[in-house]
Amino acid sequence: MNRKMVYFLIGRILLLESALLLLPLGVSLYYRDGGLVPLLITIGLSAGLGLLLSRIFRTDNQVIYAKEGFLITALAWLIVSALGALPFVISGEIPNYIDAFFETVSGFTTTGASILTDVESMSRSMLFWRSFTHWIGGMGVLVLMVAVMPNLSGRTIHVLRAEMPGPTMGKLSPKLRDTAKILYLLYIAMTALELVLLLAGGMPLFDSAIHTFGTAGTGGFSLKATSLASYSPYLQWVVATFMMLFGINFNLYFLLVMRRARSALRSEELWTYLILIFTATALICWNILPQVGHFGEAVRAAFFQVTSISSTTGFATADFDQWPTLSRMILIFLMFVGACAGSTAGGLKVSRVVLLYKTTRRELRHMLHPRAVTSIRFEGKPVDSTTLISVGTYFALYVGLFALFWFIVSFQPSSEGFHFDGVTNFSAVAACYNNIGPGLNLVGPTASYAAYNGFSKLVLSLAMLFGRLEIYPMLIFLSPSTWLKQ
Repeated sequence: MNRKMVYFLIGRILLLESALLLLPLGVSLYYRDGGLVPLLITIGLSAGLGLLLSRIFRTDNQVIYAKEGFLITALAWLIVSALGALPFVISGEIPNYIDAFFETVSGFTTTGASILTDVESMSRSMLFWRSFTHWIGGMGVLVLMVAVMPNLSGRTIHVLRAEMPGPTMGKLSPKLRDTAKILYLLYIAMTALELVLLLAGGMPLFDSAIHTFGTAGTGGFSLKATSLASYSPYLQWVVATFMMLFGINFNLYFLLVMRRARSALRSEELWTYLILIFTATALICWNILPQVGHFGEAVRAAFFQVTSISSTTGFATADFDQWPTLSRMILIFLMFVGACAGSTAGGLKVSRVVLLYKTTRRELRHMLHPRAVTSIRFEGKPVDSTTLISVGTYFALYVGLFALFWFIVSFQPSSEGFHFDGVTNFSAVAACYNNIGPGLNLVGPTASYAAYNGFSKLVLSLAMLFGRLEIYPMLIFLSPSTWLKQ
């Protein structure tokens, strides 16, 4: 293993984090809210450690294999979260480090689960940094690094593959650095468009930035305890639409920019994703209409919450925990499915669910017609057996790890005024593992994760990282064989 290259790149990532912290520093200077010193200390620590690692471990051997790619990804996300939590602790706004770490991991992994019970009392600079982590983590810390620094080697794809969500990772350009740039340019353009539309609807600039970061990264942190409920219907429709758009594979947007709309619109995953959204919206609208009383409000509430959960964003305009059982079960189903591969969303991904369905259907047919030879096609192309085995293996690991996290969190003892029932623990793990944010019962959209003890918060933080990085980087990082000298 090329250890020097691993630590060298971690140093570069820390330098990048120190540069990104300059934005909330500027917010603190503008609002004079007391966040200046905590942010300066964090910038100094991050930059100092980054420079130290970059110089000590500088090497001419810049080759990155799959093992290094997975390890760099896991280490990077852990370290940027550990350092990113410091401003909250130093400022005293989240004095407990485990709570601050949970909040920061939730930000970077675009989960949106929060331990805050009074978010509106936070300073502007801390609110900005909290939501800006969504935007950074949405497209990926390492994708940004590859976009802004010189290309490292022909094997840099192992870094991008380890971080980009989905069963496969393709290149939009022969050069990986150009691929990363294209992705970020599309990401920035869509972010800017949403920001303009929110401003046009009368949302203040700071509020617009916070909610745009949360939508683009499909994260869901808001600056209000009621999330988007207190904003106008127009603003809710804008956010809901963009949550749906950010759940679409960014490769399709690239095809649209390249005037290849027909190729983009032939995407099987895209149509499955849209059918799921509109079918779920219709069912929930029908189910909650007697409770809401007005058809227009029912449609808006259903569409907003469906797009929020499908894209794994986690914003809310209603307390869906009070909706009928059918609606809540539909939302739980959408939590696990997630959105498209190559988007900023979490969950299993629609492409994997489609492939699992087609594989199951083929096996059933094979049982009835043993001599029949059938192939599975996806996006108009035959799917090789390696990809199908990979999807099946991932699903088995996904289910096994979910059960493990649920089992561990179930040991959480009840505290005064809180009874951690099975639904609460199940939805908490589902919401964190799939990077959703709000769950049901004690972790519903009007509640928080504050009542969980420190150990459970660390377990849920780990679940967020496993979900965002799609299992393998964290498994490799935690494997003892990874650290044995070879």
